[in-house]
Amino acid sequence: MAKDKAEMKADSILIPNQGVMTIDKKKKKAALTWYVFLLPSFIGILLFMVYPIVESFRLSFYQSNGTIENFIGFSNFQLVLTSKTFWNSVWNTFFIAFFQIALTIPLGFIFASMINSVRRGQNFFKVIYFLPNVTSIVAAAMIFQFVLHPEMGVVNYALEALGLPTSTWFSDPSTSKWGVTLLAMWHWIGFVIIICLANLQAISPEMYEAARIDGASKVQQWLFITIPNMSGTFAFLLITGWIGGLQRFNEIYVLGGPNGSPARSIQTMGAFIYERGFTGFEFGIASAATYIMFIIILIFTFINLKVSKMNI
Repeated sequence: MAKDKAEMKADSILIPNQGVMTIDKKKKKAALTWYVFLLPSFIGILLFMVYPIVESFRLSFYQSNGTIENFIGFSNFQLVLTSKTFWNSVWNTFFIAFFQIALTIPLGFIFASMINSVRRGQNFFKVIYFLPNVTSIVAAAMIFQFVLHPEMGVVNYALEALGLPTSTWFSDPSTSKWGVTLLAMWHWIGFVIIICLANLQAISPEMYEAARIDGASKVQQWLFITIPNMSGTFAFLLITGWIGGLQRFNEIYVLGGPNGSPARSIQTMGAFIYERGFTGFEFGIASAATYIMFIIILIFTFINLKVSKMNI
């Protein structure tokens, strides 16, 4: 009798434990299933992101044409840092990015404020202004070649019709960077408008109502309510604008080739890397230039974060 009671007690102890073990197994099986589904993505990240980064870092210490490699230490970095062509590409990159950001963010904010003040047709204006941003930058660059053509371009035709001086645009080194800046502004302004408009519509109407009761004018409301509440958005646009601007390549390649014609006046850091790597087959120099560009972007982003006091 005592033995039967002991066996029943043991069974009552084992059954709950088996239930817990079964639940744990099901959880582990479910987790394993998710890992199996994620495995292709992990493999893709390893093959197309991690491996190229590691291999590029290794190549930066070699003189390589793709088949023959010789270890040369930091010579590639020294060659890039003492190259006038590289620093010319750095200057072009910063010139285009600076004026793109300095002109597009204020214009985008003004257009967003105008759209926000309209009661009807806001969605229509959103679509119209955002269309350039979803347009392929390669297709846009090809169109801008015709639009800004010094002889047959629509822009020069309109300027001449208005009695204003025309420009040589992409045909002259002194004006080619402004042509790229106009293209960059046209392509990016839709994104700026949408982001600014989202922030404007998130500001509480009660703040403006309280300001009106206190006798604040429209200008005072704009200066002391709208602008301060837009600071986070401006910081975000500033940082993302610089990161994108410093990596500029696609439109440069279409407009002036890897050497940034005319006379390397629009060659950016990305175009310099492409020219050395895939035109000159100097993969070690291209890899070293890639990491130098990465360090420049990293430092500049850190400075922007400190200046804008934006936390990440």
